[in-house]
Amino acid sequence: MNSSFKTIGLIGKPNHQGANHTLVSLYHFLRKYPIRILLEEQVAATLDLPDVDVVDLVDLGKQADLAIVVGGDGNMLGAARVLARFGVAVLGVNRGNLGFLTDLSPESFQQPLAQVLAGQFVTEKRNLLEIEVLRHQTIKSSNCAVNEAVLHADKVAHMIEFEAYINGEFVFSQRSDGLIFSTPTGSTAYSLSGGGPILTPDLDAMSMVPMFPHTLSSRPLVVSGTSEILLKVAPRNDAHLQVSCDSHVILAVMPGDDIVIRKHPKPLILVHPPGYSYFHVLRNKLGWGAKLY
Repeated sequence: MNSSFKTIGLIGKPNHQGANHTLVSLYHFLRKYPIRILLEEQVAATLDLPDVDVVDLVDLGKQADLAIVVGGDGNMLGAARVLARFGVAVLGVNRGNLGFLTDLSPESFQQPLAQVLAGQFVTEKRNLLEIEVLRHQTIKSSNCAVNEAVLHADKVAHMIEFEAYINGEFVFSQRSDGLIFSTPTGSTAYSLSGGGPILTPDLDAMSMVPMFPHTLSSRPLVVSGTSEILLKVAPRNDAHLQVSCDSHVILAVMPGDDIVIRKHPKPLILVHPPGYSYFHVLRNKLGWGAKLY
């Protein structure tokens, strides 16, 4: 059997029994095809699979045509932040909870995966965010986010002060618990819990959602994905601040620092089986009503 992909990398949730079982099943399924199989080193340590190349995540990104991630959305986000810069297509097998980004079921992945390998799939590009923390106009730290970047204090219910600029134009000053910057992908995650809008993935946009602002007039704002957003953190803030990227990567922020948020130059490439529908995912995951007639 031929395949549209020549080198496939397997990534999983380390030390997770269910994920390990699915990875073994995927490995034996893929061996039926003339495919080179790469196994990410953290999960390889818990599996004993023959004839498989063990690589770190960066090398997997450099060599693979397709990466299959087994786990929840958190595992997908962690892998995606690295793989996006290599242009690797990513497909998810859900071993988590909601699974907005993971299409395949661990119990019935064989048929849809066979269709994908036969070239029957839908490709989708998702924007990422690029975040920089500057101190005295010097970049102190940076990273990227698939879902969201959040400015907040390390204390619970502690207000911070900052100013927001878009493309160099002053927009507002704010006292709040923080601010959520969300991609369309992340609009169904933390941003949604904070009252933000759902953005369909085809939009070139990002949202700015205040967290418990000290004024009732503060509302979520949706801006163009090409915008460059600058936050100026007030020097009088007395809390230790940070920017969380997908709740995984923490960038330290000091009073008086600047934070720049813009679209990452390279998108995440997602692969979906035939028949994928974003609105079906929303209905299924969010419990929306079915058709009345």
